[in-house]
Amino acid sequence: MLKYMSIADSEVPPSRRVSLFRNGKNQAVRIPRAFELPTKEAKLTKDGDRLIIEPVPDQASLLDVLAKLPQLEERIPDVDAGLPELDDVEL
Repeated sequence: MLKYMSIADSEVPPSRRVSLFRNGKNQAVRIPRAFELPTKEAKLTKDGDRLIIEPVPDQASLLDVLAKLPQLEERIPDVDAGLPELDDVEL
């Protein structure tokens, strides 16, 4: 289980009593600030009588992923090198 706390661990108790409430037909729980998750979505897993809430990392865009890739050092080869010139074609 991923552990995330916004306050220093020494200041946060290992567990805390929270209130449950109804939101329409769903039961909901208020998460105290000390146990706040760093993402917009979470995964809920049931393990016997226990419920485990884990953060789901925000999905990065393709541009974000590409920006984090290391710069290529090698040059891209010229695939046209050594080929004859193309003929002009009139349509």
